[in-house]
This record gives sequence, C-alpha cells and structure tokens, in this order.
Amino acid sequence: MTAYEFSPQAFPYENREALLDDYTPDTLVGRDSELEEYHAALLPAINGEQPDNIFLYGKAGVGKTASTKFLLDRLTSDADRHDVSIHTEFLNCDGLNTSYRVGVELVNNYRSADEQISESGYPRSQVYDMLWEELDKRGGLHIIVLDEVDHLNDDSILYQLSRARENDNIETARIAVIGISNDLTFRDSLSPKVRSSLCERQISFSTYDANELQDVLNQRHEVAFQDGALSDDVIPLCAAYGAQESGDARKALDLLLKAGDKAREEREQGSNNDHPDTVTEKHVKEGRKMLEREEVHRGIMDLSENEQIALYALATLHAEGETPIRSRKHYERYKLLSERAKDDSFTSRWMRDQMDDLAMLGLVSVEKKNEGLDGGQYREHDLAQDLSVVVDALSDVIDLVGVHDSIREHVDRTE
Repeated sequence: MTAYEFSPQAFPYENREALLDDYTPDTLVGRDSELEEYHAALLPAINGEQPDNIFLYGKAGVGKTASTKFLLDRLTSDADRHDVSIHTEFLNCDGLNTSYRVGVELVNNYRSADEQISESGYPRSQVYDMLWEELDKRGGLHIIVLDEVDHLNDDSILYQLSRARENDNIETARIAVIGISNDLTFRDSLSPKVRSSLCERQISFSTYDANELQDVLNQRHEVAFQDGALSDDVIPLCAAYGAQESGDARKALDLLLKAGDKAREEREQGSNNDHPDTVTEKHVKEGRKMLEREEVHRGIMDLSENEQIALYALATLHAEGETPIRSRKHYERYKLLSERAKDDSFTSRWMRDQMDDLAMLGLVSVEKKNEGLDGGQYREHDLAQDLSVVVDALSDVIDLVGVHDSIREHVDRTE
C-alpha cells in the first residue's frame, strides 16, 4: 500500500455508528425506573390528550436525551398506527440562547426552504405570531423538546409556549414542552410567572454505576463490533473509567470508540503486538489519554483571553522549573504578558479568584501555605496538566502575546 492511501478497514467494527451520539438503540438499559416515569408522563398523548410539561434533570451523560429520543420515536410511531396527530420538534439551546432565536428556529422548522425567516429584523411578538400560525395549520399535539434549556438567557419562550392556548394564541393545536437540563437548580432561575405557568412534571436521572455502564456498553458492543473483536477486560475497564467520571455513559462510550479506533490504526500500520485482531486494555488506556487531552483542550479554549494569559504565565514558569510558585510572582509574570497583549491586567484579587476557578476545572493546583509568624500565609500555584497539552491549547493567545523563550521547544513540537 502506498503512503497515505485509503483502503477499507472493517476491523474491529460491524457498525461503528452505534457508538456515536446520534445513535438511538432499540432498547435502553440501566434507565428502567426513569423510563417508566417518563412513559407514564407521556401516556396521555396517545389518547389525543395534552400531557403535562416535562422537565428532565441530571448530570451530563446519564441518558436524558437518549431516553427522550427513544420514547418519542416510539410515541410518534404508535401515534401513526392509531391515527393520532402528534408532531415533535427537537432543539438544542446551546447556540440558540435567546427566546427570539428559539422562536425563529421553530418557525423555520415548520416552514419549507423557500419560506424561511432570518434571525433578525422581526419584533419578537411577530415571530411568536408566525409560530402560532404554523402550529394551528397542522393542529394536533406538538411536543417541543428544548435540550440544554438552561443555556437560554431569558424564559419568554417557556412562558409563551406554556400559555399559548390559554392566551388564545392557538385554537386547533396543543403544546407540551420537554425541557432537558444538566443544571439541577435551573427551575429556581425562572421567573415566578413562568414557574407557575409551566406546571411541569420533573424527572430526575441518577448517574450510572459501573454495573449499569457495563450493561450499556455490552448492548452497544453487540451492534458495533465484530464477534470476538474485544478482549474480556475492555468493557469492564471502560465502565470503571466511566463510573469514575460521575457515571457518564457518553464518556464510557467515547472511550470504547477511541479504543476501537486505536486498535484499527495499529493494525493498519502493521504494528506487532500480542493481539493483532483484538481491542485490548492497552488500547483503552491509550484512548483514555487521548480523551483527557481533548477535554483539557476544550476547557482551555472556553476560557476568556485574560484567563488564558494567566494560564500562559503559569505555563512559562512551569517550563522554567519555578513551580510551585507563589501567587505574587505568578501575578508579576501575568502582568508582563498582559502588557505584551496590550490588555489591561486585572488585580491580584482577580488572579486569586481565577486560579481557584481553574483549580476546580483541574487545570491548575492551588495550595495555601502557612509558615506561622516567620513565613506568614501565602498561596502556591502549579500546572495540573501536561505542559505540552496546555501550550497546544493556548496557541491563539501565544500568537497574540508572543512565544516565551521557556516554552519555545514545546511550541516547535506542536507546529
């Protein structure tokens, strides 16, 4: 095979898509109690009745979205069989962070391609009027799912949807809202009138334990992988790592996918190993390192520019072998780099608060020292992640500030 040629490589998968986010399995495992409660909440819909609004709460990766897609697929299929008019719309509010944008998205989802409206230029009330018109054209029950609903900056759309019939905005249609949130306190942030109008049914999703994660992974394994492609220790190890990550099934599945991909790459490259036709524990551990790097990279990219400069300052000190370093010296390096970026540097108090936040994200470590009357009290900062990973993620701010001599070799490696 010539260099960089693309040749089909089936091993180790039968259906790799079965491990991806958008895959909905025929059955869901490990969520029996939640599915029973959820099913009961949706049951009035099949009788042509409007169910209560439903809000799902729980940490990321515990099956809220998967359960919603699973049940709504079955509800709409059964509705067709029983000649019940049910329409579903699924919106992710990450990126649609205002009621106006959600309203526009809903209108456009109901309209044909040549009748789309733009994201600006209309009063919000007009967007709502267009939405009511589209809903009434179709009649029946409309179940509107707002995933990551806590990303909304305002709750107008929740009020409007929950009161549309009562306010005589719609006549033939009915609306039920399903909100999905990782924020257990989201309801508390809503205005009293919205909390009152929603009258929602709340369903909490618990985290998966290691045994439940094994059930989830075994189910996907049967669909995703060829027979005998996994060694016996792969799924228990992925489940154990997933349980350590707050019972996040998505991370466990991502890890299984990475392990499969690592085994495929190794076989494609002709590497010699003891199990050339098997995904092994070694591939899981390699995949976990890749996922950890990606997670650190995403966390750093989400920081503000000044936060990245503060982290860059600490990275340069770490590269010089000066860490753990007192917060005062760290602040001095941060001020120097801020001046290079032509940014106003924040106060040392700001630095202290930001380092505490970055410590919570697992990017830095902060240790408080107390040396009594002679040494006094002070704080020491250090990186909590691999220097090369941090430098790679800080590439934009490094371009802005300039490459510090201490990290030049790490920048050269990533280029």
